[in-house]
Amino acid sequence: MEMSAAMFARVSFYPTLLYNVLMEKASARNWYDRIDDHVILGALPFRSQANDLIAKENMKAVVSMNEDYELTAFSNNTEKWSKLGIEFLQLATTDIFESPNQEKLFRGVEFMNKFLPLKQRIGGLSTSQLPENVGSVYVHCKAGRTRSATLVGCYLMMKNGWNPEQAVEHMRQCRPHILLHTKQWDALRLFYTNNVQAKS
Repeated sequence: MEMSAAMFARVSFYPTLLYNVLMEKASARNWYDRIDDHVILGALPFRSQANDLIAKENMKAVVSMNEDYELTAFSNNTEKWSKLGIEFLQLATTDIFESPNQEKLFRGVEFMNKFLPLKQRIGGLSTSQLPENVGSVYVHCKAGRTRSATLVGCYLMMKNGWNPEQAVEHMRQCRPHILLHTKQWDALRLFYTNNVQAKS
């Protein structure tokens, strides 16, 4: 099953990316949406969008949930983001069938925490006392609906003390077309139990 799921995700990548582009043009969907003052949830950031995101959104960092092949043709890898002065974290997760594992979700939240003002940082993380480098973090997968929404949900739960339902409801208000399946909900609930409930 793993091989066939990975193969299906790879084969469907370009057709579904094209679908996302068309949907953004033909509907009310945005390519990206701001979730709070410091986090943007979006679809694959094309190279042509990078400078605009830096200038207009004060983007300081990018978290990608994509696998390498998804970034190759249109987006940036670590080296290319670094040349633009952007910190980059890749937490590769297979599209459609997989949810990011708990280690990746925790690493993602910890990374995002670096770009919050000191007074708003999530305590207890290794990044909570780093020097301030306040700005926006662009969190993405291919469509900004599933893999990346799972990570942003975990961030919202840890930052605000929310439960999974509250985090998802907030994301839906900001980005109505997010799409979480059973695996993503399971990941959110496990993350909440281990990292939010356990500390309250």
